[in-house]
Amino acid sequence: MEERKFRTIPILISLLLSGFIGMFSETALNVALSDLMKVLEITPSTAQWLTTAYLLTLGILVPISGLLLQWFTTRQLFVAALCFSILGTFLAAISPTFGFLLTARVVQAMGTALLLPLMFNTILVIIAPEKRGAAMGMIGLVIMVAPAIGPTIAGLLIENLSWHWIFWLSLPFLIIALFFGIIYMQNVTKVTKPSIDVLSIVLSSIGFGGIVYGFSSAGEAEGWSNPKVIISLIAGVISLGLFVYRQLSMKQPMINLRAFKYPMFVVGLLMVLICMMVILSAMLILPMYLQQGQNYSAFKAGLLLLPGGLINGLMSPLMGRLFDKYGPKWLVIPGLVIIAVSLWFFSSITATSTVIFVIVLHSALMIGVSMVFMPAQTNGINQLPMELYPDGTAIMNTLQQVAGAIGTALAVSIMTAGSKSYLSGVEDPKNPVHLLPAFTQGVQNAFIFGMIMAAVGIILSFFIKRVIIQHKSQVSTH
Repeated sequence: MEERKFRTIPILISLLLSGFIGMFSETALNVALSDLMKVLEITPSTAQWLTTAYLLTLGILVPISGLLLQWFTTRQLFVAALCFSILGTFLAAISPTFGFLLTARVVQAMGTALLLPLMFNTILVIIAPEKRGAAMGMIGLVIMVAPAIGPTIAGLLIENLSWHWIFWLSLPFLIIALFFGIIYMQNVTKVTKPSIDVLSIVLSSIGFGGIVYGFSSAGEAEGWSNPKVIISLIAGVISLGLFVYRQLSMKQPMINLRAFKYPMFVVGLLMVLICMMVILSAMLILPMYLQQGQNYSAFKAGLLLLPGGLINGLMSPLMGRLFDKYGPKWLVIPGLVIIAVSLWFFSSITATSTVIFVIVLHSALMIGVSMVFMPAQTNGINQLPMELYPDGTAIMNTLQQVAGAIGTALAVSIMTAGSKSYLSGVEDPKNPVHLLPAFTQGVQNAFIFGMIMAAVGIILSFFIKRVIIQHKSQVSTH
């Protein structure tokens, strides 16, 4: 294959700017949920679908991304992703009703589902393996800083304007990213147009969609006994089993599962999934604790979580450079220990815990996550041969959405069960005086769940080894 030259910096700016706004609008709405419940007159379980529908769309579309990357050029996919994002954001900004807003969120998620795998795959192709850690660190900066500042800016907009402005603010940046991409984006992948297997797409959609839907629905009032939770999970697991069997028996599979033959890819993937479960469950539980347990406004809750999020984002490029220099082991093992210790301290949180206690622990947790996430992910993908990059990124991005849905659902279920357990042990459970200690016990139990996940990660981390890159990058950059 001939060596090709890419304008690396403009391509990276196009991808990172659009990725930043995509991640910002995804998390900014979380803080607005309580405001939306009042304005649109909906219950918490209904409002939750604004997040669930987003995750569900990603769970269904991201697995197909590996196929789309081989059917369409980089420019075509980038423009399509931005057009979906712009349309979804505009519809959300003018939404008069809940149903309208939910539809807008699905359209937004379609853009993100195309953009995330495209971003990872393009960087794998245009950046030489020995410099890849620093580039993935820049992605980490975008992926972590956007969710960090999202709640704070959203809280400020809600207090002074309205929730619609979360989307009006994002719109001009998405339009700038689209024009920048049209001018500078280059086609970096080869279009091979492999055959499309409709049955694989159907099985993948039911499989991943069923699991995400089932776990997300478990956070509702009826919990795990809800028939739709049980049916969704059974349908999802059976479809996923049939999907895996079909992929392994096909000559040209939709997702090449032979990526799982590479041990460091598997170890890296498991680390990333544990990080996603920990970080998403913490991002859900902490704002609830600050707003309900400590009576802070949405803006103040977002402001308290801002330092940790910014530290995490700023640490990501540094961790990327350290990974390029020293490999993953000396970052991943200490990182998981920091995560486990932070969550252990968080499990003793009470309604009287100080602001400093929360900020310091949240910052420590975010430092730990930055030491694990990108190094484990980059090391895992580095072991794959170049032809498996689209499949490896599709697998990682899909399972991250599934892990996120599972992590948040388990955290909410454990928190609810902890509260119920406390109330069952008191004489008058309906007395309002018991509500705060019951809620606190639920929050503590949710953090213990996160600590157990981190402990599993520590055991796995001893198996991680630096990948000696056998395949040379086929491109040069300038």
